[in-house]
Amino acid sequence: TTVDAKGHKHHKHHSVSSIASWYGYPHHGRKMADGHRYNMYALTAAHRTLKLGTKVKVTNLNNNKSVVVKVNDRGPFVKGRIIDLSLGAKKMLAMDGIAKVKLEILD
Repeated sequence: TTVDAKGHKHHKHHSVSSIASWYGYPHHGRKMADGHRYNMYALTAAHRTLKLGTKVKVTNLNNNKSVVVKVNDRGPFVKGRIIDLSLGAKKMLAMDGIAKVKLEILD
């Protein structure tokens, strides 16, 4: 079980489906919530509430491609979206823009 920033408990391997987006060049090199600089080629993501450092398996429900990302930033701040992926993760999932995804919390 992990506890997010708001104190909500999430059980390992709990999954949820929603919309993912991605962010790239304009943010490359900027500081993230975990204090590190954003590398758009790394397999990372932004989530509003999951504990920073949490690993999440993201599956693109349009093509069943999956990637494991590390949550190291906060977002997305657009209603209806659950996760913002790095450019590297977006490419691994073969996403065009936004995509319906399944998230599975690994740790």
